[in-house]
Amino acid sequence: MKVEIWSDIMCPFCYIGKRRIETALNDFPHKEDVEVVYRSFELDPNASYKPGVSINELLAAKYGMSIEQAQASNDNITKQAAQDGLTYHLDKILPANSFDAHRLIHFASQHGKMKEMTERLFQAYFTETRNLEDKDLLADLAAEIGLSRDEAAAVLAGDAFSAEVRADEEAANRIGVRGVPFFVLDGKYAVSGAQPLEVFKDALQKAYGEEKPLILVNDDDNAAGACTDGTCDIPTNGK
Repeated sequence: MKVEIWSDIMCPFCYIGKRRIETALNDFPHKEDVEVVYRSFELDPNASYKPGVSINELLAAKYGMSIEQAQASNDNITKQAAQDGLTYHLDKILPANSFDAHRLIHFASQHGKMKEMTERLFQAYFTETRNLEDKDLLADLAAEIGLSRDEAAAVLAGDAFSAEVRADEEAANRIGVRGVPFFVLDGKYAVSGAQPLEVFKDALQKAYGEEKPLILVNDDDNAAGACTDGTCDIPTNGK
């Protein structure tokens, strides 16, 4: 069974959703039969690193909210992440363009380290608050998980794996992905957003061994715990 996960490194709910489906898979009796594939999705393809500008300032300017409202929203997300064992420093993160990070994930996939690279990038962004637009840093992160730094640097210096990123994004558009994280289980079921653990467990059980068309297992119009066009919906039900 294949589990495809569309996500963006800059999306806080994507890291939370990643951890939750990993937890669900750890308890899944057929986990050895499951292949997890990460798919690229850019929440803001035009994003760029702006030195000295905080995420709270960017959110306030983009959505017409106060700095205090932006801070409260990020505090809420930070608390949710902590419940899944993740440490976020959203007040210190460095918003940047994620295209090169996605290319690096595809490079890592060729060497059997897609999952390790994705995890390392999320950690670098949300916990270590590092600038993922820095190609030297990206090459260093690749080396940390056992990849060739020189090969990674060469990839980042050119346009290698750009087509793979675009192909993932086109696939997302074809199946109607409007926000991330978005999980497709064996082409049969989908989960939109960083849903509660039990939703992922139920979806895995339903998808395994069945032959059905793609069915969304939660109401996408009210998908809490998802980011769309740079906006992160904050669940109000404690989930």
